[in-house]
Amino acid sequence: MDIEQARTNMIKQQCRAWGVLDDAILALFERVPREDFVPKRYQHLAFADMAIPLGHGQSLLAPKEEARILDALKINPNDRVLEIGTGSGFLTMLLACQAKHVDSVDIFEDFTELASQKLQSHNIHNIDVQTADASLGYKKNTHYDVIVITGSMPILPKHFLVQLNLHGRLFAFLGKAPAMQATLITKLDETNTKTQILFETVVAPLINAHAGSEFVF
Repeated sequence: MDIEQARTNMIKQQCRAWGVLDDAILALFERVPREDFVPKRYQHLAFADMAIPLGHGQSLLAPKEEARILDALKINPNDRVLEIGTGSGFLTMLLACQAKHVDSVDIFEDFTELASQKLQSHNIHNIDVQTADASLGYKKNTHYDVIVITGSMPILPKHFLVQLNLHGRLFAFLGKAPAMQATLITKLDETNTKTQILFETVVAPLINAHAGSEFVF
C-alpha cells in the first residue's frame, strides 16, 4: 500500500467530500499519522471509509466522521477540552493539536495505556489521559470549553452541560440504533442551548450511561 497516496485519497474522497473544507483541519489529517493509531491487524484499513475495531466492542471512527466533528467544534488555541472515550488516541491527538489542553478518559485501562504511549511518542504533552468511568462526568468541579463524548447515549445527561462553559460546544452521539444522530450542542446561557444534527451513524453505547429523568433533549 502506498501510504501517502492512501492518506491523500482519504482527505480528498472522504473528508472533503463530506464538506470539510477547513485547510487547518485537512492539514491535521495529512500530518497526524492515522496508521500509528490503528491495531496492527487492521493497518491495511487505516485510511478506509469505515469504523475500525479496537476491542471491547469499541471502534475508531471513520475519518470523515472525525473530520466533521472537528469542523463543527471549531476549537480555539485557548480551549480546554474533555474527551470521554479515548479509544485509540487518534481523535485525542487531533483535539490536542488544536486546543490548549485535553483531558481524555476511558473506562478501559488497556486503551488509556496504549494511547498514552502513542501520544508521548509523538511528543504530544498537552493531554492528560486517565482510566475512569466518566458516564456521570469527570472532574465535576472543572468546566470545559469543549466536551466530546465518543460513546452513544439515548439522550444527553444534564450533568455534561453543567460542566460546559458559556458558549461552549458539546459533541455527542444521541439516539438508538439504527439511526443515531451525531449532535453538536452549543451552550448559549445557563438555560438555553442550540442543537445541530451533523450526520447519522451507529456507534457503541457509552458504558454505564442510562436514560432517565436527568436526561435532556
